[in-house]
Amino acid sequence: MAGSTLADAVAALRAEATRANQRRLLVIHGDRDRCLDAAYTALDAADVDDDAATLLTTREGFRYHRLRPKHAHKLLGATRDAVVLDAFAEFSANAVGQSVGAVDGGGLYVLLAPPLDDWPDRRDDFDESLAVPPFGVDDVTGHFRDRLVETLREHHGVAVYDADADELGRDGLTGAAAPPTRSTPTVPRDGAFPAAAYESCLTGDQSRAVRELERLRRDGAAVVVEADRGRGKSSAAGLAAGSLAAAGRDVLVTAAEFSGAEALFDRARALLDTLDELGAVSDDGRRIDAADDGCVRFATPTAAAEEVGDGTRGSGGGADGDGADGDAADGNAARADTDSSGGGPDAVIVDEAAALPVSVLESFLSARSVAFVTTVHGYEGAGRGFSVRFRDRLGDADLAVSDVRLEAPIRYGRGDPVETWAFRALLLDARPAVDEAVADATPATARYRRVPPAELRADEQLLREAFGLLVLAHYRTEPDDLARLLDAPNLTLRALTADGHVVSVALLAREGGLDRETMDGMYRGERVRGNMIPDVMTSQLRDPDAGDPVGYRVMRIATHHAVRSSGLGSELLGDVHDELGTAGNGDSSDDSDDTGVDYVGTGFGATPELLRFWRRNGYRTVHLSTTRNEASGEHSAVMLRPTSDAGRRLLDRHAAWFRDRVGDALGDALSAVDADVVRGTLRACDADPEPLVDLTDYEWRVVVGASAGPGLYDVAPRPFRRLALAHLLGDDAGSGAAELDGREERLLVRKVLQAEPWDDVGDALGYVSTAECMRSLGGAYDALVDAHGGDVADAERDWFE
Repeated sequence: MAGSTLADAVAALRAEATRANQRRLLVIHGDRDRCLDAAYTALDAADVDDDAATLLTTREGFRYHRLRPKHAHKLLGATRDAVVLDAFAEFSANAVGQSVGAVDGGGLYVLLAPPLDDWPDRRDDFDESLAVPPFGVDDVTGHFRDRLVETLREHHGVAVYDADADELGRDGLTGAAAPPTRSTPTVPRDGAFPAAAYESCLTGDQSRAVRELERLRRDGAAVVVEADRGRGKSSAAGLAAGSLAAAGRDVLVTAAEFSGAEALFDRARALLDTLDELGAVSDDGRRIDAADDGCVRFATPTAAAEEVGDGTRGSGGGADGDGADGDAADGNAARADTDSSGGGPDAVIVDEAAALPVSVLESFLSARSVAFVTTVHGYEGAGRGFSVRFRDRLGDADLAVSDVRLEAPIRYGRGDPVETWAFRALLLDARPAVDEAVADATPATARYRRVPPAELRADEQLLREAFGLLVLAHYRTEPDDLARLLDAPNLTLRALTADGHVVSVALLAREGGLDRETMDGMYRGERVRGNMIPDVMTSQLRDPDAGDPVGYRVMRIATHHAVRSSGLGSELLGDVHDELGTAGNGDSSDDSDDTGVDYVGTGFGATPELLRFWRRNGYRTVHLSTTRNEASGEHSAVMLRPTSDAGRRLLDRHAAWFRDRVGDALGDALSAVDADVVRGTLRACDADPEPLVDLTDYEWRVVVGASAGPGLYDVAPRPFRRLALAHLLGDDAGSGAAELDGREERLLVRKVLQAEPWDDVGDALGYVSTAECMRSLGGAYDALVDAHGGDVADAERDWFE
């Protein structure tokens, strides 16, 4: 049992934390049982009530509130005087990120760990999750924990106790005095919201945010609320939502998960209760009715986007051209005209907006009024990505945009050392190089680099800049992604640097190269971690040999926003292909372990801009998922670029299978996919379209009869679908190709391939009448007959000429 040394140190640590209204971190390392005993001593010495502490552990039999570490997300939004994380089992970076924010000012965050000198070399269940086939746990490195231990030993506000030696290595005291005075909330004299909403605020920042959110009462308003975690932004949004509902407004709230919006709903419900306006509350808490017909209700991002779209938007077409260099791969999409008198909710609040992809966020730009509430740094998402990737779209929208930022912490005082430690240890504040440092970078001046994990671990600037760009490349980045980057044996990083700064980065995942037993299990439906493309090809597409070739999947690729659309992303991919293509031919250099590579692949939520980018870089479609990704709201495309004969054979057979099945899927599971996504997906397929135009004599007569004579398309749709597919699959620059414009191609997709009703297609594509839409389809098929028809088609056309 730990003695008075620990108890006295913890008492002093707790007293300083209370005095400064900050938190302190206590690390107890050594034997697990001794660490758990010492944790009891620490909680007793800190005078923490049993019901104010949570113990995250796989062990049972404790008097404190207990959760398994893998359920640490249940602490998001909670407030505790102490949280103890047992890192001996189920430890992960996510568990730290999810639990550390639950500790209140004056409280303790306690980490129980193996001996710190040995911890980086230990392997546990999290390491096993990183050992994706064909790798084993011995291939996993310990760079993340090595770096974590370094931060624990160096950061201020962190006490370190050796439970085996009963020795205090660091006391964790900072000498902090009383915290600076927090700004007080104000109640505006002319506020449109009830005074109770402002009186419920805890800081002046919060009351300013509520005041700004009054703009949601007017159509055409957009409010952006940004803050680091723990500043009360969701509570401010909840007070605004409750105020709007009390005034009879319909407030739709969305977030990546309902748990992320619970604080918002709690504050809305409490305010309505205070105002004596609280009506019914649904059993699951996702709908709160106000007394005067207003409500606050939750919907998933995809459902919310559909509701907003149904209420206020039409479905126009997209752009025809290939656009600018795809390094700005998420492109700019035009906002549809908004009829503010239309249906849909009165206001939309998107909580933790940075956790949603840009394509989903864009759908809310046509809401009557909208608020985007987001974390700048933190576990919930990539705030910098929201700022860089979405703010331009927001600025171009037909909305009056206002911003408010909350700076003052609510749960603890400014300068909290545990917050700054968590930011550093988990790289929650990682960001790319400043704009000025990379502004002159070009493909000609940038240097291509293989960046092994050991080099990332040794170079903090390189790690922060590379990880900062990876954060921008994805709508949600977790702390576990940092651990994977540093330790997972299947992941590898490639970068372009200029003047020592990272300007473009690609994260690659090695896949395939599996043994027969593993491939057979995958074919039977067993999940094989870390092998996304072989898994799709094997289990869904029924290719028993797809796991044999070795591929590298581009998980994420990002270019610094200061030099986007300058070709750096394409340059990086070209360098990756040159390197791995050489390896695929057996000519890899001595310092590369990427031998025997057969293809480079990618899988992503398909948009027209992204499809053009990957196609221009030599990738070809082999699959389009039949369901939408719940997080991205898009159908996912899988594309390959072969680097060996085996890779070419894999691509050829899957491209042909895709050609042969996609027509049926477009009339069924893919019937709602955006027409420009369908065009881009098919155009990027490398399958030979010629088998599709091998029609029977009868089928040619049917097509010609409908395009040039009295025949009807509806009588025999099959040959029309085959010709439409052949055109969209063909090389649009090839000789003999039919020349159709973008609207005509969308007509082929929506009417012929997706079988939409004539009236719906005509309205969506802007035809003045259904008859004009029909004539346009006939003209399109006249051109297809010119391009592909033979003697029978010519003879049939002679009847009408």
